Amino acid sequence: MATEYLGIDIGGTNVKMGIVDATNGNIKNFYSHETSSWRASGHFVERLGDAIVLQLKENPDVKKVGIGVPGLISRDRNTLIEITAIPETNGIHIIPVLKERFPDHEFFLENDANAAALGEYYFGEEKLPEDYIFVTLGTGVGGAAIIDKQVFKGGGGNAMEPGHMPSENGKVLERIIGKNELLDMANEMRAAFEGETKLPADGTISTTGLVAAASEGDELALQIFDRVGGLLGDGLVSMIRILDITTVLIGGGLSASFDYILPAIQRQLKYWLTPYYVKTLDIRRATLANDAGLLGAASLCF
Repeated sequence: MATEYLGIDIGGTNVKMGIVDATNGNIKNFYSHETSSWRASGHFVERLGDAIVLQLKENPDVKKVGIGVPGLISRDRNTLIEITAIPETNGIHIIPVLKERFPDHEFFLENDANAAALGEYYFGEEKLPEDYIFVTLGTGVGGAAIIDKQVFKGGGGNAMEPGHMPSENGKVLERIIGKNELLDMANEMRAAFEGETKLPADGTISTTGLVAAASEGDELALQIFDRVGGLLGDGLVSMIRILDITTVLIGGGLSASFDYILPAIQRQLKYWLTPYYVKTLDIRRATLANDAGLLGAASLCF
């Protein structure tokens, strides 16, 4: 009999959930609901509970539930503190509330990037060491450190926010290479570019267009990704020096650009780091793609 867990990935746009087979990461009973309609009801956690009822009714053997949320949570993993996308839930003791409604079930709460990082250990395609840094590139830049197979929480419970590290021009990293800012940068670089490029000059560059152009060797697209990789590489230098971890996974929606940002990342790491670090450096692309959040949430139950 396979061990199964309920994984819940709460996002600003959608709440996704499904029953995850702990042995192979297969997902069944997948369900997705728009976050906005639950928010509009004014009873977000109650609506979440209603959806959990349906999942547990159909899967009575499931006793553990993992939940990933986009934001800051309490060190004891019971309370939502700053969930920027769903601010009305701030201060809610979500785990005690759910435990009261489901007294026979165990609940586990974690930040979504931390959960996704852990999911890569248990369900990723490649074997990982027990210590690694995980960075997600998307609308924002998130991160996690897994140390001895455990989420590194830091002092107050919310360590590893690489997107908020100071970068250049008085901005933090995610305000330069987060998705929207990356496209602004691309359009600015396009306006100043005088060579041959497939990228449109009318301000409509998309991330998929950038990746497609880079895959065909487009000079400007490669320059844009070189800049992104350079800034990310500088951020990784700090993380590697402070944590002394040299395996780095890069995930999130913008990780499709991995092959084009990697040379600049490696250039910066080799520039700043000593041989002690360089000899074990291993920069990889994360493997779970769109399922990272849900599988990561389920992996909290291990």
